[in-house]
Amino acid sequence: MPSLQSTMENLMRRHIQDTSPGAVLLLAREGETVFLEAAGLADLGQKTTLTPHSTFRLASVSKQFTAMGVLLLAQQGMVNLQDQLSLFIPELAHFKGVQLQHLLNHTSGLPDFEEFIPEHQARQLRDEDVLRLTAAQKTAFFAAGSMYRYSNTAYVLLGLLVERVSGIEYGEFLQKRMFEPLQMQNSILYSATATIPHRALGYRRDETGHFILSDQTIGTATRGDGCIYTSAPDYLKWLTALEVSSLFNINDQLEKYSSSIDPAKGWRYSMGWFMSEVGNGQLEYCHSGDTSGFTNLVIRLPRHKSQIICFSNIANNQLFLSDLLQELQQFPAFCPESELVQHLQELTR
Repeated sequence: MPSLQSTMENLMRRHIQDTSPGAVLLLAREGETVFLEAAGLADLGQKTTLTPHSTFRLASVSKQFTAMGVLLLAQQGMVNLQDQLSLFIPELAHFKGVQLQHLLNHTSGLPDFEEFIPEHQARQLRDEDVLRLTAAQKTAFFAAGSMYRYSNTAYVLLGLLVERVSGIEYGEFLQKRMFEPLQMQNSILYSATATIPHRALGYRRDETGHFILSDQTIGTATRGDGCIYTSAPDYLKWLTALEVSSLFNINDQLEKYSSSIDPAKGWRYSMGWFMSEVGNGQLEYCHSGDTSGFTNLVIRLPRHKSQIICFSNIANNQLFLSDLLQELQQFPAFCPESELVQHLQELTR
């Protein structure tokens, strides 16, 4: 049987050329890295090579950090997860019954701001634009707490809430309360003026199959839903903290405030994580992050104390991820038991 090392190396070689954008793949057990490799280019124009410390736009994987910001405020008694959203964002008082926990587990029913972006919009949307677009809508999709529906709107608003309640700019809050304590030195919140260390630019294939720059769009500057850049080693520090840190361990909170996606399959969502029951009270956790120019997947398998981190600066790179999951079936410690991870694309639309 091929080794884990050789199997993952062959996977990277099959999918990534030296002259194309690529990926960083990290596998760890008990917080210790057992495989780490970068392949491809971070910047096609400059021909800058990807390294293990290259930083990628996390897209929706960023939601975990937004949720943690809310939890840290709750630990200080500054918010309660049963609080009404309107207590902090009165502009949305007409959406009755929406609690913070509903935003965290995608049961708020709030409108999707993406559907209301003006056709003439030229500059990137800011969080305040999302609030304004949402406040202008009169009705929700459904009564808060009654069902699951994935919502970028909810997490943009949670980022704004963290900023309003803490009195600290959101990017600074992330640095002071999360990145610095965990020594995540290559992690930063995107802004148009930010200097992002070891930055990988995002790309997509055009109609002819050639790679073209696709790093930014009108909707990629909103913060709470998907604007963090980090490296795979930095992100492993985050995953380790979620398990062992007294401050950041949120496993009990995840179960307490989860929403049900598919009761028959035991699929749930809570605070930036998709969760699946795999028997004997065990859970698996995963999340994807797809945006212009990037495709990401992160998985936690507490049963095996394993973590899988895959960041790619190629949009819609699902074939690579599918092949990764297929190859991992040979290695039980890194193979998800649940099929949930294979359905993330449809569950995040």
